[in-house]
Amino acid sequence: MSVTDAETPDPRRWKALAVLGLIQFMLILDVTVVNVALPRIQDDLGFSQAGLAWVVNGYVLMAGGLLLLGGRMADILGRRRLFLLGVGLFAIASATCGAAVDPGMLVASRFLQGAGEALAAPASLGLIALLFPDPRERMKALGMWGGIAGLGGTSGTVISGVLVNYASWRWIFFVNLPVALFALLVVPRLVSESRMVREHARPDYAGAITGTGGLIAVVDGLLEAASHPWGSWQVLLPLLGGVALLLLMVYVESQSRSPLIPLEFFANRTRVVTNFVTLFFSSSFFSYFFLLTLFEQQILGWSPVRGGLSYLPFGLSIGAGIGFGTAMMPKVGVKPLLAGGFFGCAAGLFLTSGIDVHSTYAAHVLPGMIVLGFFSGISFPAIGNAALHEVTGQDSSLASGVQSAFQQVGGAIGLSCLVTFALRHANGQIGDGVSRAVASTSGYAVAWRIGAVLLVIGGLLVVFLLEHVIATPRSPEAEAIEDEPVVPVPG
Repeated sequence: MSVTDAETPDPRRWKALAVLGLIQFMLILDVTVVNVALPRIQDDLGFSQAGLAWVVNGYVLMAGGLLLLGGRMADILGRRRLFLLGVGLFAIASATCGAAVDPGMLVASRFLQGAGEALAAPASLGLIALLFPDPRERMKALGMWGGIAGLGGTSGTVISGVLVNYASWRWIFFVNLPVALFALLVVPRLVSESRMVREHARPDYAGAITGTGGLIAVVDGLLEAASHPWGSWQVLLPLLGGVALLLLMVYVESQSRSPLIPLEFFANRTRVVTNFVTLFFSSSFFSYFFLLTLFEQQILGWSPVRGGLSYLPFGLSIGAGIGFGTAMMPKVGVKPLLAGGFFGCAAGLFLTSGIDVHSTYAAHVLPGMIVLGFFSGISFPAIGNAALHEVTGQDSSLASGVQSAFQQVGGAIGLSCLVTFALRHANGQIGDGVSRAVASTSGYAVAWRIGAVLLVIGGLLVVFLLEHVIATPRSPEAEAIEDEPVVPVPG
């Protein structure tokens, strides 16, 4: 297509953004929607405490491990096609999650759900990048898309609480079906197909498989450390096996004619730094929800609906943060917002880590929740824009896949590490005669403090390494897409 065509805004772009945002809301919702339901799922299906983490990690590991492959496949085979395929797979997996009769079936279905996101999410963000070729309009669309995703993550707890309390935990998965069906019917009418042209078009499946397998093994080893010594074979075998698979992936990628991430992608310092510090952000964000839910329901004895509603201020504060960050980004740039967001999130976690078994919601949970929510909201649009800095339409889905992969992988590894630290700390105190409730609460606090330290480190890396980035017009040539009819969408 011509440069002029690439620069012409598609009149359907805002309707398309609404539908794509709805699906992203659903995908992110399913990362957090299980959190409030975890205690009920544990009782109903007989999960162990460490095994329960797989209900979250099974999803995010497959999503994170295969997102790069999904991004490449979307760029090569067609973004709309991969988006629809991913949504269809996600819907099937949602149905089997809701019908699960034992832990194995639920975890396997969560893995399948994650694979569906790995196909749909980068294709969706890639479509947005093409639909909005104007840099400032794209920044606005990306901020809205990121905001919808962030609200999906927080409102999941409220939705889950209501469904679990008044229906069943199974309905947190069944509700995905009508949303997915709506997208499958509407998206083909609003979004044109788009793909890139590459000399060697075959994606690197071997790299994706070895990388995903390595991540799963590493997380398994970390979770086994919650109940076994670090030097035991139950811990060392999966850890060493996972590291070996990850090293094999590096070798495979170095030999591939079409690697998942071309080396030139790492030439942009802003993208590299942003993706790296996302690991710290996701580790803390995922762990906050997982552990606070257990604290509220198992230590304080709250019902699922009360626990879910307790997160409502988080959603409101994150929405305020997103609005503030999106409005300020064109004026001050990404760097101060991202650094401030990380430091503010660390403060929120430190506040939350002051809980004990006698804590009240208003005095001990709410202050940290509001601070963490607001500064998380500031971080979301900043991360999204910095991760796509100077990305052309050719690699829009790849860049979004890399960013999403770092989010998911950071969340899975961080959650497994922090849950392990919390459980080991609690088990040590229980062995010393401390009550289970007091020991568990102390373990949660330790995990949050570690997460806060990680966020401070991430903020410092942003301050010292990130470039100063403000949206500026780019050359038409940089936006041109080398292919058949393409819809301009921000990505």
